[in-house]
Formats: sequence, C-alpha cells, structure tokens
Amino acid sequence: MTYERNPPKKPGANGSGYLINRIQTLFVSMLRIWTIPIVLMLSVASGFTTFYGLSHFITPWIAVVITIAIQSIIVICSLEMASMHWRANRVRYFSVTVSLAIAFTASVTFSYFKFYEISEKESLHINRLHDIRQEIKTYLDKMLGVKSRILQLQKQELEQAMQESTQAYFGTHAQIADAQKNHVGEGPFWRHYHQIYLEKKQLFAQREQWFPEIDKSIRNLQESLNNLDVNDKPDQAYAELLKNFQDIQLLISRLSETMPDAALPEAPMLMTYRQFVEDVKPSFLMYNQFSWFAFTCAAMVDFFTVLLSYRLEFSAPGPLTTKEEELVFECLRRFTEFRINQNDELEMVIEKTELEKARRYSDWARMFMVGLLLSRGFLRKVDHRTVEFAPNLYPLIAEKMADKIAMLKAASIQEASE
Repeated sequence: MTYERNPPKKPGANGSGYLINRIQTLFVSMLRIWTIPIVLMLSVASGFTTFYGLSHFITPWIAVVITIAIQSIIVICSLEMASMHWRANRVRYFSVTVSLAIAFTASVTFSYFKFYEISEKESLHINRLHDIRQEIKTYLDKMLGVKSRILQLQKQELEQAMQESTQAYFGTHAQIADAQKNHVGEGPFWRHYHQIYLEKKQLFAQREQWFPEIDKSIRNLQESLNNLDVNDKPDQAYAELLKNFQDIQLLISRLSETMPDAALPEAPMLMTYRQFVEDVKPSFLMYNQFSWFAFTCAAMVDFFTVLLSYRLEFSAPGPLTTKEEELVFECLRRFTEFRINQNDELEMVIEKTELEKARRYSDWARMFMVGLLLSRGFLRKVDHRTVEFAPNLYPLIAEKMADKIAMLKAASIQEASE
C-alpha cells in the first residue's frame, strides 16, 4: 500500500505572520521615507529663525555657518542617540547628549527672537498706542486743571477789581484818605480803579475767547487719536495727530505769555511716526518681558526635529529578504541565554558562554547576524554584552517557529503513516 507524499510547504511563504510582518515593515518604511522631508523642512524652518536671531548680533555670513552647524548637530546627535544605548558606551552617550543639549539651547534661544517679534507685534503696537494715549491724557488732564484754576483766579480778580471800583465810587475804599471818605462821585481815585477793572474785564474776555479754541483743539486731538488705530493710512493719521497736538501747544504758549506766573504743565515729547511703526529689534532685553508662547513655539520646532530624527533612526529601514530571514532564525537559535528585561522585551546575551570559550567556539556567523539586525533596527543594544528584540522582530520569529513546528508535525505524521 502506497501513500501519496505531500511535500512540505515552503517555510514562511504564505503565513499570516509573514504577511503582517511585511505590511508592518512596509508601513514603517513609508513613514521613514516621509519623515526625511519633514525633518529637512523643520531643520530649514528652525535654521531660518535661528539665523534671524544670530544675524542681529554677529556678521550674517558667520551666522549662516553657525546656523548650519547647529541644525546639523541637532539632527546628527538625535540619530546617534537612537542608534546606541547609554550602558553600551556611557562616555559617548554623555558627549552626544551634551552636544545635543547645547545645540538645542542655542537654537531655541535665538529662534525665540523671531517668534517673539511675530507673537508680540500686535501687543507692542497696542502698548505704543496706549503710551501715546496715556501721555496725551495726562497732559490734557493737567491742562484742564490749570484752565479751571485760571478761570477761577480771573473771576476772583475781576470781582475784586469791580469791588474796589465800587468802593472808590462811594468813597469807602481803604486807600482813600479820611478827609475824602464817603464822598460819592467819579473822581480821580475812582477813575484809577475803574481803569484797572476795565483792563481786567478786557483780559478776561480775551481769555474767554481762547478757551473755546483750546477746547476745540482738544476735541480735534481726541478725534485724531481715536482715528489713529482705524485709519487705512496710518502715516496721515499720525501726522494729523501731531498737528492737533502742536496747535494745543501753540494756544498754551499764548496763554503763558499773558500769565507768566501760571504753572503750566510741560508738554510730553511724542514719538515720531518711524518710532511708532518701528519693528522689534531683537535683544536679550526681550527676556525681561518673557513670552511663554514665543518660547514654546521656538522649542516646539526643535523638539519635533529631535523627535522625528530619533524615530527616523529608531525604526527599521526595510524588510529582510527570505534568505536573510532563514539565516536570522538559524543564527538566533545558536544563542542560549535569554530573559525578559525591565522593558518587557526579550533580551539575550551575545557573549560566548564559558563552555564556548573553553571549546574555542567561533561565533562569527551569529555575531555578524546580530550586527545586521542592529543596523536594520530589529535588535536594540542594551550594553556591551546584551541586546533586546525590537517589536517588529517578534512576528518574524513567530512565523518561523510556526513553520518549523508545522514541518515537524508533517514529518511525524508521514513517518507514522509509513
């Protein structure tokens, strides 16, 4: 009795684990490819902001060189950190970490100036407008107070002059001699005080005409001040504001000529239009008015550059071929010391055992395979004697183990049937 022999299926050819591993590795590879232009664009963006800040302190061409060095160090150190473990070479890991920290700090520090200018531009404009409003308001408040005091003083002087003129007419003025008192009439004494009264009355009428002009100029100044932030032509609006302010100063100067003893307020020196619209000039004084938003934006760009560069090297660059998978499985089976580490990953010792050292065992093949898997991202180095499995290696080994078990079962069934 003969039995038809079914040849064993080729290992790993059509298994679901094999397919999942291929899809996963392809997806990771696509993400890796897409990550490269993103990292480059982030580096260029961060480099532009870094150069902007540096160029205000040093020569532009030197700023370009330093910017390229900073961005290169950030990307290179991020890639190196992903490809090594701190226990493997602590001196190298420390030097790379320090270099990355210095480059990251320099990039964020000088990028902060550009983001500060962008984020605080409107705030600076509002602050300048508020300063102008406050200076003009303070000056006008003082002027209105002086105006009220002048009016009150003039009324008192006019009433006093009118009272003295009346007393001189009826002969009851204190300056009249006793022999001339109580003599009613328009005598020389009365004419003197009456002339003083007429002069003060004329001066009071003249100043009463000036005060409406001042009030009108104040209204025009307030209108131009309100129109400054809504006008489509800010240069013309600011020129109108300065003109109205100068008109008020001219009227005040005329008032001071007639009243030299009046304590008139000193007019503020308003900024020019160029100063009003001037852009932010980067300086370290900006850190006195620290902006968390600008700092977060500056740090976020470099953080994403570091993160994506790290993930770029940390992920597998591409799938293994069928022959490489067979070699990997066979070589990994030659290691004997395995354990689960604190990262819940399978960890194995890659050094020779004492027995292998005694037998002078040559582990070149399996160490070559360890190096291949490390370079491909399927293994991660823990220290100089141990490595751990990467997540994308588990389905590959699981599929190979399933194929081996299936082949063994098929062989046992075939032997039993024979």
